[in-house]
Amino acid sequence: MGVVDGGFVKRFWLVVTLGLVALCAVAQEAGSWTVKPEWVKAHEEVLAGDAMRGRGSATPDEERAAEYVVKEFAEYGLKPAPKMSGYIQSAELVSPQLDGHATLTVGGMVLHEGVDFVLLASPGVNASGALMKLRPADVNFPNSLAGAAALLTDIPTGTSEVGVAGSFRQNPPALIMMLQNGETDRMYMMMGGKTRVPIREKGAPEPEKPMMTMIALTPAVMAKVATAKGEVALAVHVIPRTGPRMTYNAIGYLPGSDDKAGTILLTAHLDHLGVGTPINGDGIWNGANDDASGTTAVLELAHALAAGPKLKRSVLFVCYGSEELGELGSTYFGENPPVPLKSLVANLEFEMIGAQDPKLPKGVLLFTGWERSNLGPTLKEHGALVGPDPYPEEHFFERSDNYALAKKGVVAHTAAGWGTVPTYHQPDDDMEHLDIPFMTAAIQSLVEPVRWLADSDFVPKWNHGGKP
Repeated sequence: MGVVDGGFVKRFWLVVTLGLVALCAVAQEAGSWTVKPEWVKAHEEVLAGDAMRGRGSATPDEERAAEYVVKEFAEYGLKPAPKMSGYIQSAELVSPQLDGHATLTVGGMVLHEGVDFVLLASPGVNASGALMKLRPADVNFPNSLAGAAALLTDIPTGTSEVGVAGSFRQNPPALIMMLQNGETDRMYMMMGGKTRVPIREKGAPEPEKPMMTMIALTPAVMAKVATAKGEVALAVHVIPRTGPRMTYNAIGYLPGSDDKAGTILLTAHLDHLGVGTPINGDGIWNGANDDASGTTAVLELAHALAAGPKLKRSVLFVCYGSEELGELGSTYFGENPPVPLKSLVANLEFEMIGAQDPKLPKGVLLFTGWERSNLGPTLKEHGALVGPDPYPEEHFFERSDNYALAKKGVVAHTAAGWGTVPTYHQPDDDMEHLDIPFMTAAIQSLVEPVRWLADSDFVPKWNHGGKP
């Protein structure tokens, strides 16, 4: 065997290296980016792990989730958005914090929260009034109920007590009491085992009508209250806050080549219900599906698009805080956008993509408001596994973060998995109940359609009557 020229070897490996680089570039051009299930799983293990404590809305745990997201954004090469010096947009919120030990006095009886009743909702102030028994037919009661402590009676079997109570909002009593049952328990658990209290951005006007105080009495207590007379008084205890309550939006920016081509907005919410009343010993609402799965989709789309050739349009990747408190993060973003709202070509939100919906074809995500614009059908034409929402009665289009921007005119929709998954707002929304292969395939199907959208001249339009 002869001696091999050292210069030849160097030239050979240089050619091979350049060839591999060229092949990688061609692969990116050809759209061969592969979303790996281990990447998807790794994000979920961080975001939905017990150490993240359920990413409670507007808590330090939500902030830690936002910090993880922006760390990933920075590693992918995303930049801070225009008008921002960093990757996190924060907003101060105002809300009362209750200690969970309210008392209810009825005709001399003193009842205790957590033992005799559940406080479903409260504006955070004491409430009192004369005991008045109301039936569903009394919704249009001719006189004001402002000074009444209403007790719901004669509720027909199969009728929603919570629904009947809600129907009195237009003429609200001082407080309203109902029977504690499976429905009220589910409502309470879906709020993370916590009383619903009003919350708003600092500086925003208070609502014209305060939140109605809603109480669920145990069956034993209900029987006693039904025969009582006189005054009813609820005493709640507000805990002073030691500092401001903040919520956090994680924002990454991928600049495009044409400043006039507009911006694509890809979003999800990173918060969940946090730590609440334990069910079967589990008090952490991990939110693996709702919405760590959507956050994972945003992260992996950022990963894919940032690794490819420069796009014509810029892309904003945003993971909102405080969705569970009433879409406060997305509302704040809409009021304080880092780019002009008129420059947003489209918004695609990702919500609960962790499980296949049994009403949809295998691998397909539901797309809320399908008939409202041409965005969903166009993405489908380019390979996205999306289809019409089979749950119009649930009004999912209006219940996700896309809606805040849709009301401002942006063509904004949500892509989701199983719309009525049994783990929704339960502690068992955890890693064990995720379908990682489905998630991976769903995200993969969106990479090239979103890349096309960000590199094209196509501008989605609302269909006639579709704009909210």
